[in-house]
This record gives sequence, C-alpha cells and structure tokens, in this order.
Amino acid sequence: MNIPTPHIAAKAGEFAKTVLMPGDPLRAKFVAENFLEDAVLINSVRGINGYTGNYKGKQVSVMASGMGMPSIGIYSYELFNFYEVENIIRIGTAGSLNQDLKVRDVAFAMGACTNSNYVSQFELPGTYAPIASYELLKKAVDVTEEMGIHYKVGNFLSSDTFYDDSKGTMKWSKMGILCVEMEAAALYMNAARAGKNALAVCTISDSLVTGEATTAEERQNSFQNMMKIALEIA
Repeated sequence: MNIPTPHIAAKAGEFAKTVLMPGDPLRAKFVAENFLEDAVLINSVRGINGYTGNYKGKQVSVMASGMGMPSIGIYSYELFNFYEVENIIRIGTAGSLNQDLKVRDVAFAMGACTNSNYVSQFELPGTYAPIASYELLKKAVDVTEEMGIHYKVGNFLSSDTFYDDSKGTMKWSKMGILCVEMEAAALYMNAARAGKNALAVCTISDSLVTGEATTAEERQNSFQNMMKIALEIA
C-alpha cells in the first residue's frame, strides 16, 4: 500500500520511530500540547489526531488509536508496516479486576488475554499468547520505580465488549488477570507479526471490584503519570 494510507494522511518520514497511542484523540492532543516541543499535526483523518515533536531532545510521535481491537489493529498495522515505526506504546485506561489495583494506579501488560477472534487471521495451529516487548517493559518498570509511582505488571484482558451481556468479565480475575481494556492484544499481535515492539501502559480509570470510577475529563487530561513513563522510554 502507498502512503498516505486511507486512514493516515502523514507522509513518509513524518512519524518518529516511537509512537505513543492513546485511544482518545483529545488525549493525543493533550500530550502534544503539554509535553512535546515543536509539535506538528501530521494526521487528522477521521479525527484521529497524530503529532510529531520532541521530548528531551528525542523525536516522538503521538496518535490516537480509537476504541477496540479493529481500530488499533488498522492504525498499528499501518504504522509498523508502512511508516517504518519500530515501537508503539499504548497509553490507555483500564478497569481493575484486582482488589490491590486501585483507581489511578498504573498497570503494564506483560501479556494480553482476549475474547476476540483477531488472531484467527494468522492461521496458527493452536492458541497464541500475545506478550509485550521485554525491552520496553523493563525500561518502563525501571522508570516507574525511579518516579515512585505505584504499579503492577501482569496479564490484561483485551475485550471486544464494553457492555458484556454475559456479565463474565470478573471471571477472568480468578486467573490473576489485572484489568480489562480493549486494545492491547491486537497491538501485541501486530507487533509480533511485523517484528516490532509494543507495550501497553494503562491507568486504572475504574474498578469492577469496588465500583469506583473517574470522569471522562479526568481520563482525558489527568492521567499524566503513564504519559511521562511512556515519554521517558520513547
């Protein structure tokens, strides 16, 4: 496929080697305006804002992924395969399934279980376990400990359903799943297939254990620890 693609208007060379990917386009805008120097808008197709700028002398890009595995599947595929991006760091939100993982804590997805059929396209003769880049994960943990931020590392659930009619999401907690979100598994699969690197860093926005939750504005603007962690390892 030629670039620009049907989904991304940027030209060749306009993305940095590392791209931060929040789900929300407004969170991408927030990162660009508050953390990047000389940030330039390089994509706005379908309102999916993408920017490239500098952070502490390093070129970094940030672009939204939209919600769900089909959406991040498209954007991460095109970034890895057409724009020569090497690293994608998801900076998103997740719902806690663990009583020790509180609202506003940070969690890293060492692995990502899923109820999605996304993996079927790869025609594998078994069950595939999507995992993070160890290099990115180790760097992120080291930076987080230096910053003194409370965190957990473990397995996520990447779900195709936000409203779950079966009410089965909490069942995953018996297998030690930390939290539920909607993108990490597809991102990790695309990275593996392309021979690239990916990591999901999420802030806990609500708890399925306690019922505590944050507002949409808080999720958009105030979850800055994960943004700083991602930028430091970019």
